[in-house]
Amino acid sequence: MAEMTKRTALYEQHVKQGAKIVDFAGWDMPLHYGSQIAEHRQVREDAGMFDVSHMTVVDLHGAGCRDFLRRLLANNIDRLKQAGKALYSCMLNEQGGIIDDLITFYLSDDHYRLVVNAATRDKDLAWINQQGEGFDVQIQERDDVAMIAVQGPQARNKARQAMDEPTAAIAASLGPFFGAYCDTSHGRFFISRTGYTGEDGYEIILPQQQAKRLWQDLLSAGIKPIGLGARDTLRLEAGMALYGTDMDETTSPLVSGLGWTVAWEPAERDFIGRQALEAERASPPTAQFVGLVMDDRGMLRNHQALLDDQGQAVGEITSGSFSPVIGKAIALARIRPDVDGHCYIDNRGKQQRLRIVKPPFVRNGKICID
Repeated sequence: MAEMTKRTALYEQHVKQGAKIVDFAGWDMPLHYGSQIAEHRQVREDAGMFDVSHMTVVDLHGAGCRDFLRRLLANNIDRLKQAGKALYSCMLNEQGGIIDDLITFYLSDDHYRLVVNAATRDKDLAWINQQGEGFDVQIQERDDVAMIAVQGPQARNKARQAMDEPTAAIAASLGPFFGAYCDTSHGRFFISRTGYTGEDGYEIILPQQQAKRLWQDLLSAGIKPIGLGARDTLRLEAGMALYGTDMDETTSPLVSGLGWTVAWEPAERDFIGRQALEAERASPPTAQFVGLVMDDRGMLRNHQALLDDQGQAVGEITSGSFSPVIGKAIALARIRPDVDGHCYIDNRGKQQRLRIVKPPFVRNGKICID
């Protein structure tokens, strides 16, 4: 018998608002509410909100949290010195492959919060619990919370209209990549100035039973619901990698455009996968992670082969789609390190030329490439 898909606390709201519901990582989630391109533009030009309650929130408590995270993460948790500051990192296996990418919030010396991907929930929790053995750390999955992301140039202003005054004041005070707890009349909220669209905004973690009320308040403030389809094209324009597509356990951060998230110093910090990454770094590079733009008409899709001038395979698209802001097909790709300037795809026997560019393509509503 097929396993039932799960539903977030906002499922009924999506159905009422006419969403096309699809199965995403075992969850019934809204793909769009009518027009994916209109939703994409809504976020780039104004403000939109996403139900991201399928994401997994994990709280860590205990005196051994920092020592544990020094070992677990490829990025250096010691960079977090101010309460509420967030760190983006990969969690690696011993071979240097990416188990997941995640955000970690430092809340106090004995309290950290992780937000990990929905599709990797089971293996992430198993890995975190396994690696936590021997450390003074309590690991708690927060399956009692929902999560709403509000993104766009008007997102912060409009979202604060849906909050009580003390909560809005805390939200207004947050710097980029910071989060804070807010004790509201509707329970304890955690608001962070983070997102996955290349626009400013908030991600709000709150008790599940309060999600519907906040969703309605955000709607009343003029924030439109956005589906996972536009979330994917927004993050692609922003040059943000997607787990399972642009990276997985067979690829390292060094060939996934994420070398910047690996903290090599201090040299004595022995994070999981370090030895494998050091060996990879000391060897000639096997691939580069790039952006691609198709100036002709056409579409770029995940896992299309990339070719050189002679028609020989030199790489593969990892994520490809149409960019509503640029008006052209764009992609992220892993390609041979000696390929420069351009490459090709085979489109029904016809070679189409692609420009190699450095992502991101679009950030804060502005085109970043020539």
